[in-house]
Amino acid sequence: MFRRQGTLLLLAALALALPGCERDDSKGASEPPPPGLPEPREPIPRAPDRLGRVLTDTTEALRRAIDGWVGAGPPERGGPPREVTLLALYQQRIYVLLTDRPRLARRTIAGLPRSVRREARDTVTARRQLSRITLPTRRIRFRTGSSLPAGVLLGYYREAQRRFRVSWRVLAAVNFVESAFNKLRSNSSAGAQGPMQFIPSTWRAYGMGGEVHDPHDAILGAANYLRGSGAPRSYRSALYAYNRSWRYVDAVLRYARTIRRESRSYYALHSWQVFVKTPSGPRRITGPGLDGPPAATRLGR
Repeated sequence: MFRRQGTLLLLAALALALPGCERDDSKGASEPPPPGLPEPREPIPRAPDRLGRVLTDTTEALRRAIDGWVGAGPPERGGPPREVTLLALYQQRIYVLLTDRPRLARRTIAGLPRSVRREARDTVTARRQLSRITLPTRRIRFRTGSSLPAGVLLGYYREAQRRFRVSWRVLAAVNFVESAFNKLRSNSSAGAQGPMQFIPSTWRAYGMGGEVHDPHDAILGAANYLRGSGAPRSYRSALYAYNRSWRYVDAVLRYARTIRRESRSYYALHSWQVFVKTPSGPRRITGPGLDGPPAATRLGR
């Protein structure tokens, strides 16, 4: 097997990078949200009981909104409706806070109903695992863009599952962890490229002649690589070959498990934005309500 050393791009953006990106989307400005929906900078309660109720209400409202969105079938055009975008952003901001506040997370998650508790525990743990992966310190300029529609990507994952017998949920989780479903467009510090973050030598071996930056080809290439590395017999071994970090493996499997238990979680994760970590705290670089693109960034803690 080839050693993949490239999964540094979204790990940085999700939890480790210092400020900055270069944006190539056009979603910075925002109009006021409809009544009853959270603002992009809606305050987040800090008391565990209150925060637990807000997280539960937000998650349940988001699931209902997703039901309305995908009720006629997997969405294959455009992004999520504004209701889903705003609820997903508020949910994500709560998880960003809980990731950085272990004591608050324990007390909040303990009081959640079962329908939300397991998802919350896995999400916070996965984010924390990714934040603990050590990255080299170097300058990198992030480029961002739009994901393909959730329904289009779902079709690619299922095609790869049929061809290589690799779970579509695992492929979706890898796509999320690697590049936020291609919202991040930069190469990693190790030279990995594309929505599934392949280094060139591995892509030549497993990309089947496709284009590494094309989501369809990249997803099939990832399934091919995971199958060659032991999936579906052992997803842990296959994912460790994909990125040699047991924390990475645990995070991907937790996200995949969340999607398996609650299929609407896939659409929620697809609707999440990209955050970077700055000296003054997490900073969002995609999605509604941004003032403008920040400057260049340096990877590291």
